Amino acid sequence: MAAISAAEAAHRAASDNERVAWVDEHDQPLGGVSRAELRERRLIGRGTYILLFNSAGLLCVHRRTLSKALYPGYWDVAAGGMVLEGEDYRLSAERELAEELGIAEAQLVEHAHFLYDAPESRLWCMAYSAVSDAPLVLQPEEVLEARFISVEQALEETHRLPYCPDSLAALERYLAAGS
Repeated sequence: MAAISAAEAAHRAASDNERVAWVDEHDQPLGGVSRAELRERRLIGRGTYILLFNSAGLLCVHRRTLSKALYPGYWDVAAGGMVLEGEDYRLSAERELAEELGIAEAQLVEHAHFLYDAPESRLWCMAYSAVSDAPLVLQPEEVLEARFISVEQALEETHRLPYCPDSLAALERYLAAGS
């Protein structure tokens, strides 16, 4: 594995200690636990996924840093992340979009609420979309690079590049709804 910067390592340690929402199989709150404990005990958390489009209809895809606990170096079709303890889905989505891609003030449209249950992650998810032509400001501890491509190109790339399966589940639901 490639070396990660000291800033990324510190960010990862702080991230592992963040208290995130812990919920049951019906998305009812049970309290908060550290992100690391949620993963280790295979508890169910909450996550947000924001599909960011520009006004030309192209989707922002970005590559995750190598310090990420899940899917390091993978391409991602959505900004987003874990809902913090005491935070609701919308506030989390607004925060994550601003932190990761520097997009604030974008109107979020809600598309899907679903359970993602995989060996590496168990999450109740809320998928949103937003449209913005504002310049991207990437969070260096979480995002290596970003670009806008067609949804079709993103789907084609999943056959040859590693893409995050959880955000692809959000994109699938967005497309299935005819959004």
